[in-house]
Order: sequence, then C-alpha cells, then structure tokens
Amino acid sequence: MKKLLLLSLIWVLALNHAVAQKLESPDGNLKMNFSLQEDGTPVYTLEYKDKAVIEPSKLGLDLKKEEDLLAGFSIANTEESSYDETWKPVWGEVSEIRNHYNELEVELVQDETGRKMLLRFRLFNDGLGFRYEFPTQENLGHFVVKDERSEFAMTGDHNAFWIPGDYDTQEYDYIESKLSEIRGLMEKSITANLSQTSFSPTGVQTSLMMKTDDGLYINLHEAALIDYSTMHLDFDDENMVFTSWLTPDANGDKAFMITPAKTPWRTIMVSDDARDILASKMTYNLNEPSKIDDTSWIEPMKYIGVWWEMITGKSSWHYTNEYKAVKLGETDFEAAEPNDTHAANTEHVKEYIDFAAEHGFDGVLVEGWNVGWEDWFGHSKDYVFDFVTPYPDFDVKEIQEYAESKGVEMIMHHETSSSVRNYERHLDTAYQFMKKYGYDAVKSGYVGDILPRGENHYNQWMVDHYLYAIKKAADYKIMVNAHEAVRPTGVARTWPNLIANESARGTEYQAFGGSKPNHVTVLPFTRLIGGPMDYTPGIFEMDISKLNPDNDSHLNSTLANQLALYVTMYSPLQMAADLPENYMKFPDAFQFIKDVAVDWEESIYLEAEPGDYITVARKEKDGNDWFVGNVNGNEARTSNFKFDFLDKDKTYIATIYSDAPDAHYKTNPQAYEIKKFRVNSKSKLSQKSAPGGGYAISIMEADKSEARKLKRL
Repeated sequence: MKKLLLLSLIWVLALNHAVAQKLESPDGNLKMNFSLQEDGTPVYTLEYKDKAVIEPSKLGLDLKKEEDLLAGFSIANTEESSYDETWKPVWGEVSEIRNHYNELEVELVQDETGRKMLLRFRLFNDGLGFRYEFPTQENLGHFVVKDERSEFAMTGDHNAFWIPGDYDTQEYDYIESKLSEIRGLMEKSITANLSQTSFSPTGVQTSLMMKTDDGLYINLHEAALIDYSTMHLDFDDENMVFTSWLTPDANGDKAFMITPAKTPWRTIMVSDDARDILASKMTYNLNEPSKIDDTSWIEPMKYIGVWWEMITGKSSWHYTNEYKAVKLGETDFEAAEPNDTHAANTEHVKEYIDFAAEHGFDGVLVEGWNVGWEDWFGHSKDYVFDFVTPYPDFDVKEIQEYAESKGVEMIMHHETSSSVRNYERHLDTAYQFMKKYGYDAVKSGYVGDILPRGENHYNQWMVDHYLYAIKKAADYKIMVNAHEAVRPTGVARTWPNLIANESARGTEYQAFGGSKPNHVTVLPFTRLIGGPMDYTPGIFEMDISKLNPDNDSHLNSTLANQLALYVTMYSPLQMAADLPENYMKFPDAFQFIKDVAVDWEESIYLEAEPGDYITVARKEKDGNDWFVGNVNGNEARTSNFKFDFLDKDKTYIATIYSDAPDAHYKTNPQAYEIKKFRVNSKSKLSQKSAPGGGYAISIMEADKSEARKLKRL
C-alpha cells in the first residue's frame, strides 16, 4: 500500500513539473509548450514552422506585501478547447473577421498558500495571446501588483523598430537597430516632449516590431488593456530577454486587483511574411464583442479642420494677448482686446464649412473655440477649461445652423490639459452641450503632465479614465477621437465609438522639425496593430515657412506619399489636414482625397517590409471601387504588383497619382504625375517611388466603351 502511494506521488510530481502541456495553432504552424520548472515556476516556449520564436520564458506576478505569485505552483487542472467564429466589425479594414484559435487553460495552485492562478493561452494562426486570471477564492481577494514578470526570451540579436519606454508619451521617431544596440542609442532616441517619463536605458514600448536573421517577423504587444496598467518592455541585453514593465501610479504601485480579476492579453505575432503582421486581426479578436447594441450612429467620416494653421504657428488657439492668467467665470473676455491671430472665429469657421460642403467632406473640426487657452499649459492648473463657454468671436448657435444648412457635421474639441479630474467633473455637461448644438464626435486631448500630480498617462488610473470617457460618450451617442491617450489595444471592438486615436508621432511633428521619411512605413507595423490612428495626412505645402516665416520646418514626404497615406494608414476617421487654399493649388491631386473611401470591404497587403515600403489595396464597403496606396522609405524603389484582386469579368479605369521622375521628399516634394489606364484582373503595374515618396491609385469600374478610350496598363 505504501509503495502504491509513493508511485502515485511520483506520478503527480511528474505531471505537475515535467510533462509539458502542448498547444498548436489551427494550421499547425505555431506550437506553444507550457511547463513548470522544478521549483514550480511557470514557463512557456513558442515556435513557428519548427523555428524557435520564444525561448523558455518565465511567467508570474510580484505582489506588494504578499508572497509572490512566481513559483511554488502545481498544476491542478488543464483544459483544451477550440473556437471558430466570424464577426462583423462596425467599421474596419474588412467587413468580416474570422476569430479562430485553439486554447489551453492551465489552473495553477500555489502549494504553500493555496492561492489559485489561471493561465489562459490562445494560439491563432498569426500568433499567441496569454493572460493571467484570478478566480474568486478565500486566500486571495484584494492584492496589489508590484511587478508583472512576463518574459519574452529572444532567440538572437534581432533587428528591431522601437521607441523608448515612457510613462507619458509615444510621440517619438522610431529607431531601427539591433536589440543589442538599444542601450547605446537610448539617450539619442529620447527627444523633447511636453510630458515624458522614461524609466530604463533598455526600456521600449509596445507594439515592438522585430525581424530575425532567418526571416521571421515578430511583434510584441498587448490586447484588451482594461483596468490595468500599460505594459512596456524592459530588455536584459546580456541574456536577450524582454520582461513586462508596468506603468506605476504616484505611489509606485502597478495595479490594484480584486478577484475575480484578469490581466490584459500579452501578444506575440509571428510570420515569415511581413504582410501577415499587417493583416492580423488577433488584437481585436482578443477583445470582447461590442457592448453597444445600436451602432447605427457610429459613422466613419472624412473631415477638415481649423487646426494645421495653429500647429504651424500661422494662427493661435487663444483669443487675446492681454491676459497671462485666466480664471473661468471671473476673467472678462468681452472686455478684452482680441488678437488678430485667433482662428476659431465665426466667419473663418464658415469658410471651412463652405469648403467642406463644396468638396464633399463630412465634418469640420474647430480647435481653440472655448475660453481658457491663454494660460492652458504648464501651470499645473486644475480648472483650466469648462468645455461649454465659447470665446466672444465664436457663435455656437450660428455655426450650428450654418453647418446644418450646408449638410456638414461639426466636430467638438476637448483639450483637457491633462487635468483629468476637471474633465470628469464636466463630462456630462460637456456632452450635453455637444448634443444640444449638433456635435456627434469629439477630439479629446491630454497634453502635459497629469493632474492629479504624480500620475502618468499610462497607469491603471488613467487607463480607467480613458475608458470612462468612452463609455460616457456612448451614453450620449458620441464618437471619440482621443489624442495623447493610451495606445489602443483593440478595445475599439468592444467600444466602437472609439473611432480613432493619435497615440503616436503624427503629422503635427512635421511642423515641429520633421519626422523620418520612413516613419509611415513603420507605424502600420507598430502603433496601428492596436487600432486606427488619426494621423492627419494630406499636407500639400511641405515648406512650413510659407505659412509661418518663423517656422523653418519641412515635411519629409512627397505629395504623392501624402495621398497614399489615406490607404496605408487605416482609420475610419480621416482628415484632410492642410489649409483649403493649399488644396486649391493642386486640384487634380486633391481629387484623390475627395474620392478615397474611409470604410472597407476588403484589404489586401500586396508588398510590405517594415521601414522600407508598404503597398495595400482596399475595396470600399458597399461599393465597387478599389484604392491602392504605396508609401516608400528612405531609398528610391520600384514597386511591382498584379491587379488580380479585381473582379475577373469587369473593366476598370485606374488613375495613378505618382511621384514624378525627379521627385524627392527633400528637394522636390511637390513633383507628381497623374496618369489614367484601362485595367482588369490581368493587369500588372511597375511603378517607381521616390525617397519618402509613394503613389496612390483609384480604380473605378467603368463600361467598356468608356475604358477603351484609354491605354491598357
């Protein structure tokens, strides 16, 4: 009897500590192994087509004032399952998304404490997602996460596209380097921002894009970031291991948890084809379905705005130069002397409304309409805006009536100056004001250091705030375009009124000294993995000094590249960001911006290499037209692809907006050509793109008699 008990004990120990739990993707290309080390530490590995992607990597949480959840575990139970569904997004790059994965659930029990921790792994054809779950239990109720210790052990010194880890901003130019070079390049990578808090000489942000020497593309990110701190990655450059690094609060704590609880998903995308990374919908699939039952009011849109002229310094947000300090309710703006640079005035806004109506734009954004801009930044000021009081030269009612008469929607602007408590106090009143005056969308901003003092843009408290604002907006049927907020992690599937984010270095930095010419060939592999970006493309005048003689910035982009961004930088909310008069200088090129769709039935990535080039074809939703965009990196390149995505029995007219032979982002950015051809599914294109250049193509169905007038491509 004793011998039998001993054998049983040996068998249990073998099961718990030696036998790996294996999981395969539906297509069998990805394989994940999970096991416990001898001390009960959870460990996983990942391989793709028999190539190692993640070497043995530890999992667990370091808790504050309690025994860590890092080791001493036994496997209490495992369960495997499969899931396969197709769902329809409210808006997106495609009209249907397949959610197909195999799942492994591992229930762990910590031997000494009896506490339970569940690890859930989901393996898709395009990558792995895993998270920690904590069921309701007697020995674990409230707990504070000191550190999360999820590891991602690399197999070598990969090439990487990264930005420095920072608790307050993602607005950096990407660095391309070997992983081993991160430490030496960190100081150079940290450029000035209005709020920034770096944490490590080897800390980087997600989404992190890498390429191995043997041709694997790997992307590390997170999905479903809800009620938890944002994850960065700290790199051990001696052992080539990334470890999760959570954004702390003012006390240094990472996350406050109450069981039942779960963390966001940690994601690892992998393929031997870069196009698969761009096309992946794994991040969305790891989020819950929409919690908004009636989504009919959520509509993709194209807009213009009173914005770029302030960004370049041509105009101002503030109304008067008289006041160095403003107290809302006490400062008399009616008695103040107006400056001659305030852009958000009634007559000027009407000019934008007229332009939008004439050229078929859905909406107009106006910034600087509300009192408080005179001292809005840098003073740690709590009551900075009330979001309902306009300047004397902005007539809200008159603007509403004029826009309605022209069939144009108005987009509200809420800059919070990162005074978060103040914004939450005013949210209901502000949203009610919006609905009263016909505003169905808001652009929110979080510039500067967070109030309450000591909090960061990406900690748990702020993550909860951003979602609170989105949920509150949904109550009022308002769409949200959040700037300076936390980077998206697919949450827009659950709350599709989150129609766009900035959360990266956008076009505005082209007026602050410029971004790298290949910046837009990296963003779709990094920032856009979690959701669409309000990149604000469409700048035609590259020399900023022509708008503001005191600003000598220059866009590192050709005009054709700016057109292509409407296709390559996906967003259901697209801005034509330049001044109306600049579009009128190039009306034939402007036609593409007017024609291009913002919501898509199908998207096909034709060519892609991070940092070098991206070419994508998209078919408009509820229509027959296709649009192609190509953005190019630092070196001239000839792009080649087939039109075999077109219907085989149809004839189309392709209008190609391309770089001229002598175009260059720096020396000749406005040099472009427009050519028209007859195309069908058998047509092929070979098209040169300049440094920092590209091309855009509209492909519209035509009757054969009309198409025969054109040369076949």
